[in-house]
Amino acid sequence: MNKIRQKMRKAVIIGTFLFFPLIIFYFSPNLVVTGAMDGIVVGSFIVFSAQFALSLFLGRSLCSYFCPIAGLHECLALATDKRVKGGKKDLIKYCLWVPWVVATAILFVMAGGFREVDFFFHTANGISLHEPFSYWIYYGVLLLVVVLAFTVGKSAFCHCVCWMAPFMVVGTKLSAWLNLPRLQLKPDKRGCTACKSRWWSAGTWETPNVHCAGSA
Repeated sequence: MNKIRQKMRKAVIIGTFLFFPLIIFYFSPNLVVTGAMDGIVVGSFIVFSAQFALSLFLGRSLCSYFCPIAGLHECLALATDKRVKGGKKDLIKYCLWVPWVVATAILFVMAGGFREVDFFFHTANGISLHEPFSYWIYYGVLLLVVVLAFTVGKSAFCHCVCWMAPFMVVGTKLSAWLNLPRLQLKPDKRGCTACKSRWWSAGTWETPNVHCAGSA
């Protein structure tokens, strides 16, 4: 059952990656700032808010099951097995995220608050990259992910610079503090071989001899 679930997970996130050019603007931190200047709640603002809300009950499973970048990481895993050592590198994304959140809040206040909701902001009939010139954004993001994967390690983008991860990290910690019912892995200790290797699950490195790999 676990193998079937993992195959389904990989199929879904690789599928979202293939559709990334169509939906990239719904994950754009820049459009959140652009919209905030005019008091507009854009699609990516709604998506980020939904990620935070869902993380209260689903943890960081969205990272492993629906993130387009995770789909790219699955493909890159075939070419590199270098692992991120973490530590201070994990703090980089918060150094980017906190000023961005603060700046967005200030811009909304300066614009007089939320005045309009436009989920399809700067898209053409809901499609993000509708002009050839705009593909430089898409390829720029891909280049960043690929370079980090080969220089820093697998999923380095998630560890170091992902602007969406903090929403789910904060949501997961808040859920634990409030003791809310949430999705969790249920380890099967009988499957542990004490290999002490590390594996990636729901956006977090786990150690099998502590959290044994098993069925969820």
